[in-house]
Amino acid sequence: MRALIQRVSEASVTIDGREKSRIGAGLLVLLGVESADGEADVEWLARKISQLRLFEDDEGKMNRSLLDTGGDVIVVSQFTLHASTKKGTRPSFAKAARPEQAIPLYEGFVAALEKELGRPVGTGEFGAMMAVGLINDGPVTLMIDTQNRE
Repeated sequence: MRALIQRVSEASVTIDGREKSRIGAGLLVLLGVESADGEADVEWLARKISQLRLFEDDEGKMNRSLLDTGGDVIVVSQFTLHASTKKGTRPSFAKAARPEQAIPLYEGFVAALEKELGRPVGTGEFGAMMAVGLINDGPVTLMIDTQNRE
């Protein structure tokens, strides 16, 4: 799984002109599922994201996590995180999981993150054309890949 994580002061997901999710301060997580991913990746990534110290403490240092701040989260599926541009100019998505594998892992990740945080997590809609709006706070943006645990 690849997660592009952005610390935001606010974020939203709109589908067909209808707002699906909106959060205040917290994290926007763009999640790509790869065919090599499994349940262990889901659990590891949910735990990692809930505990990442991306929020500032009283001294301005990034020492606080979502668990510490009570910040919100939106998770949006994004298979394009697994694009390969090695050959030519048209990206290949061969590593991205097919929907029959990706949907249960995406939904499992959302459920695992909700369990870690003890509260609901906003989502997009798997496979839908979405308008994702955000105000990146910092900016702070990280990429995590469960295949290499970084």
